Amino acid sequence: MTRLRSLVPKPLLLLAAIAGAAHAAGQEGLPEIAGSPLDVVPRSAAEAERVAGVVRPTTDFSAAERFEANPGGAATVRARSDNNAFSLSSANMPFDREMNFKLGNGLFRKLWVSSPSSTRASDGLGPLYNARSCQRCHLKDGRGHPPEGSDDGRVSIFLRLSVPAPAQDPMTEIEAFLLSVGEAAPRTRPDPTYGGQLQDFAVAGHAAEGRMEIAYTEREVALSEGETAFLRAPAYSVSELGYGPMAPDVMLSPRVAPQMIGLGLLEAVPAEDILARADPDDSDGDGISGRPQIVWSLEQDAPMLGRFGWKAGAPSVRVQSAGAFAGDIGISNPIFPVAEGDCTARQPACLAGPHGDDDARGQEIDAEGLDLVAFYSRNLAVPARRDVDDAQVLQGKRVFYETGCTACHTPKHVTHRLRDQPEQSFQLIWPYTDLLLHDMGPGLADNRPEGRADGREWRTPPLWGIGLTRQVSGHSYFLHDGRARSLLEAVLWHGGEAQAARDRVMEMPAEDRAALIRFLETL
Repeated sequence: MTRLRSLVPKPLLLLAAIAGAAHAAGQEGLPEIAGSPLDVVPRSAAEAERVAGVVRPTTDFSAAERFEANPGGAATVRARSDNNAFSLSSANMPFDREMNFKLGNGLFRKLWVSSPSSTRASDGLGPLYNARSCQRCHLKDGRGHPPEGSDDGRVSIFLRLSVPAPAQDPMTEIEAFLLSVGEAAPRTRPDPTYGGQLQDFAVAGHAAEGRMEIAYTEREVALSEGETAFLRAPAYSVSELGYGPMAPDVMLSPRVAPQMIGLGLLEAVPAEDILARADPDDSDGDGISGRPQIVWSLEQDAPMLGRFGWKAGAPSVRVQSAGAFAGDIGISNPIFPVAEGDCTARQPACLAGPHGDDDARGQEIDAEGLDLVAFYSRNLAVPARRDVDDAQVLQGKRVFYETGCTACHTPKHVTHRLRDQPEQSFQLIWPYTDLLLHDMGPGLADNRPEGRADGREWRTPPLWGIGLTRQVSGHSYFLHDGRARSLLEAVLWHGGEAQAARDRVMEMPAEDRAALIRFLETL
């Protein structure tokens, strides 16, 4: 596969916009932000003007928009009626690239085993881990769910762990970068014993770190016209701790595995288009103040715009894939080369445990293998919309727009022109996300900072494919921890910047509310 190539970093003015510190523009000596690891053909002024017209939100809800039925552009695939709807390759993939997709799929599904093993190409699991393969979390390339009803469900949700950083702790690269542009971000560190992620499995001879416990409290919510809904609020704890107590001030953040479709298209949305929608000080007074996430790219050795993960903690599909290999499976790779994964100094047996690194391969998965998995992840296709011209769906689309949902769930983007990624190059896509961080209120807060994101902020998740969740994943659990059991419950959990829109949904005629859900089910 063609290796990723770096572009010239963005100018300092863009750095200031991303960092939320406009006063830094023009100052000398500040680091610049890396643009993209993709091989981009810059847009001309005329092309940029044309794109701006194409992505402008519609005000006509009498019929579906042109190309609306193809949310992934030319990469869109026919919507299947079985649970393989999220597992197809980009429809516009050239024939000579299909083998890379199939090889990547094989590595995505591969079960890793502990070392030493006769299967040298598959050993290196753990010693601590959450799953033995990528597929075990992203079953059928769909979303995970809480553990209720299935023991296997435990592998599709895990807990992030962190504690406040001591004042005397040296700053990380991203902390130093944010400070250099005049922004103080919350500083956290992994739990000193259990690291940055709770691993609930271990290879033979080692103790698992613990077991996540969830307790729900349910409450009734009154809606207009006598309708009601029930919301369940989760509380998280850890039992069966294998290495002693956690830090008393540990912060727990649950994360279900997100669906995998359309990742390469999201990666190809120009950073400047995302930044143009940011309004960190709510200067337009609409109550929406999306902020860009900034993360340190180990590929670029520079700060980059975060795009992937519930708090946009990864800047690229390749880095996201590498982080999952290291954190979820305990597999070292060129970006995260530590063989023992998330083991800490307080887990000496884990640090000394068996691993699969060798002189021939280097890491447990090498650069070629990681590139293949990233290629597969980048090219899982978005299924076509259904019933886009249905009268109730069009009514629901109007409600979605007029209620204010599009302030965060931006309907349309046009991707970069890319020299070596024809599948993602210059596509009109409909992901319904702005890829920015938003304050979602105390109800959804995990109270755990991550990069620039505080304990109440989350990246706007893309909505494409959300209506096929039950078909693909066998459940209808939504939000970052799967607490919502339906799309309506997910809407009713919105707070913070989305509070006003949520209240409108509660108060609108029941017919409009049903149409809104019907629209979401067609995405």
